[in-house]
Parts: sequence; C-alpha cells; structure tokens
Amino acid sequence: MTRVVAVHPNSYKDSVRLLEATRAILGADGVDWGWALMATPANLATLEQEGFTDGLAGAGANDLVFAVRANDDDAAKAAIATATEALFETTAGDDADEKEAAPDLVSALKDQPASNLAIISVPGSYAALETHKALTAGLDVLLFSDNVPLEDEISLKQRAQELGRLVMGPGAGTAMLAGTGLAFANRVKKGPVGVVAAAGTGAQEVMSLLDRWGVGVSHVIGVGGRDLSPEVGGLMAESAIRALDADEGTEAILLVSKPPSPEVAEKLLNLPNKPMVAALIGLRDHVPSPEHVSVCNTLEQGASNTLTVLGKERPSVVGNLVDDLDRTIAGLDTERTRLSGLYSGGTLCYEAMTIATDYVGPIYSNIPLDKSWNIEGAPAQGHTCLDLGEEEYTDGRPHPMIDTEARMGFLKRQAEDPTVAAVLLDVVIGDGAHDDPASVLAPVAAEVVKSGAAVIVYVLGTESDPQGFEAQRAAFRQAGCIVTETAARGAMAAAALVLRDTSIVNADLSGALS
Repeated sequence: MTRVVAVHPNSYKDSVRLLEATRAILGADGVDWGWALMATPANLATLEQEGFTDGLAGAGANDLVFAVRANDDDAAKAAIATATEALFETTAGDDADEKEAAPDLVSALKDQPASNLAIISVPGSYAALETHKALTAGLDVLLFSDNVPLEDEISLKQRAQELGRLVMGPGAGTAMLAGTGLAFANRVKKGPVGVVAAAGTGAQEVMSLLDRWGVGVSHVIGVGGRDLSPEVGGLMAESAIRALDADEGTEAILLVSKPPSPEVAEKLLNLPNKPMVAALIGLRDHVPSPEHVSVCNTLEQGASNTLTVLGKERPSVVGNLVDDLDRTIAGLDTERTRLSGLYSGGTLCYEAMTIATDYVGPIYSNIPLDKSWNIEGAPAQGHTCLDLGEEEYTDGRPHPMIDTEARMGFLKRQAEDPTVAAVLLDVVIGDGAHDDPASVLAPVAAEVVKSGAAVIVYVLGTESDPQGFEAQRAAFRQAGCIVTETAARGAMAAAALVLRDTSIVNADLSGALS
C-alpha cells in the first residue's frame, strides 16, 4: 500500500465540507483508507497511528490535509485530485461567470440577501459566536457543530426565542423545512405531519415511515439531543411546537425524543392545540397529557399512532417475518444464543435496546441503558449493541452513514463467533449518506449468514432517496439477510431468534402511555 498526503496551508473547511471530501476520497478506485481533515494535534496523532509520517512537518490547525492509503501512487494521487476538485472547484453561475464561496456571513448575505437560514458547522468553541451573528442577521440556524458548551446552547436558544427564530442543534444532523432537506435527510412527500425531533436518525425513521405509509411531512425541525434536558428545558422544542401549531400546512405534530424530565414533558405536552403524538423512546412510566396528545415509547408507534390521528389505516409491519424467522431458527445451532447490534444511527441503537432488553435481558453497549451495562464490562456470552457513530469509533474516519466500510471489521468478526444468533444492522440511506451501502455491506453480511448466524437488516429510507429503497432491500435479501419493515421489528426479530420464539414479532406496539 502507498500512503500520500497533500497539505493546503491556511485553507480552513468546515466539517460538512470535510465529510464531502472524505466521501470523494473513499469513493475513488484503489483507495483502502482516506481522510480530509484539519491538521489539529489530535488529527495528526490519528494520522501517525495510520502510518502517515511524511509530509506533515509544520502543518497546523488552519491547514487542510488530504491523506490517502491506496493500492499505488497513481490511485492515491487521483483520489486527492478528486477531493481537491470537490472542495476548491468554483461554480459557474447562470451567466457563466465564476462565483467564489463567500468568506463570511456578511459577504454571503450580500450575495444572497433573501436568505433566511444559516447552516453553521465550525468547531464547537466558535459555534456560539457564529450563531449569534446569524441570529442578529435575522436568520434561523441549523447548528451542525457539536461540542458546544451547554451554557452557550442555553443562551443561544433563549435569545432565539426572544427574536422569534429557531436554533436547531447543536449537533443537529437532520432537518427539513418546507420540503428542503438539510444535512442528513430523506426525500419525502409533502404532507400534513410536522416533526419535532431531539434525535437525528429518529427524525429520519419517522419521516421515512410516514412517507412509505402514504402520509407526507410538512416540516422536520431538529432541536439537538440536549434540548429536552432539565438544563435546556425544551426551549427549541417549545418554539418548534408553537410554529407547527400555527402552520396552516400542518394538521398533526409528532415529537421524537428520549424521555424528558417530568417538568419538560408537562410543558411540551400541554402546548399544542393540534393533535400531537409524543414518541418518547424507551419511556416506561405513564405520562399525563391532554386528550388530544398521546404518548408512546417507540418510533414505530409514533408514526403509526400519527396515522390514527389522521384517520388513516395502520399498515402491516410484520409481513412474512414469522416465516423468515421459522426457517432461520430451524438452521440455528443450539450454542448460538447471542444478539449483536452494529448500528450507524444512535437513536436506532437506543430504541433497539429498549425493545430487546425486555425479552433477552441486559444488553451491553457504549451507550448503555444502565451504567452497569457498559460495553467494557460485557461478559463473553453477553448481548451487545454498538453505536458506531459515537466518537470512540469515528476518531480518524467519517461517520458510518457516510463510510460504510467503518462497520466492515465489526461485521466480519461476527462470522468468526459461534455464539452469535442474530446480527442487527441499520442501513440509513438518503441525502448525505453513502451512495450504495448495500454494495459494500451485503457481501460481508452474506459471509456472516454462511457462517451460521442470522443477519437482520433494516433499511431506513424512501423510494425517492437516490440510493433506491427497494433496490437496497433486495440486495440484502439476495445476500440471505432478513429484512424488516421497521427498525423496531428488527429488534424484535433479533430477540425472537435468540429465544427461538417467533411470537415476539407479533407483539402489539400500538398502545399508548397516556
């Protein structure tokens, strides 16, 4: 293998653009590993661990670096050229004049004075300042940046409320306003449901389910994972619910979050005049709410209960799953009793654990439901679910929704473990995701199936997504995988295989907790 680096001094690019360039590198022929990064000390240390030691002398945090490990020098240089074009190529306007990217917010607004939203993706320590600038300019904000101090988030959202603006985030990876997807989003039909979400892949799951079940979406407002915490107090969820309540194109509201504090729940559930469904993932206790607001504890429930609110029929979410499981159970060796989840979506991983643990007991994870179930303390025969999008697994490489090869090593190891009964995989498609994840994952999944374990796949997306929803599902079926209709049914199917009890997948998830 050949290692090649290219350094562009004083060429800062935000994390969104760096992800685009990294995707360009990884998609090039002959590339084994690649990364577009800013030369921070931590990133340079990661490069050194990957064997990149030459060509980086003097590189600093404001310098852009392309690093590629490829079959040969020509392949590496071609990949770098592709990434360079992706980041630096100017765009021709309607009059064929070259148009350069604006260097700052003020310049951008001069070029586009009608703009009403800013997407901010800078290091967390700078994010508050840039967001304040955008709010001062009268813009709503999608704050993609993470590592934003909690006190900054609170002050930003308090100011946004005073100004009648939205601050979606920090760490907001999904939104859709008036049909326009922002960051990671799925392509859905316009319709009567407005979504407020403190969970990125949770938002994608419910918007995709609604679209596939024939009900479109008006808006998806991501508020950031901490918004419903006691400290932040649901500030942006409150603003989002009020906005959707006043929106003529929204007939019902769907709130998606992990369970909030009782005080935040009481405030938010009593806000809307329109019908609202609150999908509070993993909620165990009854939550009081008005008659027109229902509370449930899975994403599948949230979407299906919203159909009921709109007077629509609930779809079948089981299909041929029982038959598929019966055939699989007949071929499972008796020692295969372990569940192994390998997730790219943190919300889907969390939901899977809240469902499956009711059947199989403790599930060990890097995002455990119980602190005593941390992955570091997992017993040899213990069930596991990993959120591979967390920082400990993405250090030095893109998120697994973008770089599907990030899960390859984990998936291959399942074929070597004779105790694994079921491997759970989520495959998220849509804008921002890998162009064809099945082409990478399905062949390895087939190897796992041949080893004697079952692979259960849930594809999150819609037929309008560029990767093709049914095409992705068909590729995994061809590889011998069990493909489910919802993420929740995938978790139930895994539990059914572990316990050899197919009745589990017929369990009713339509009940309410209010």
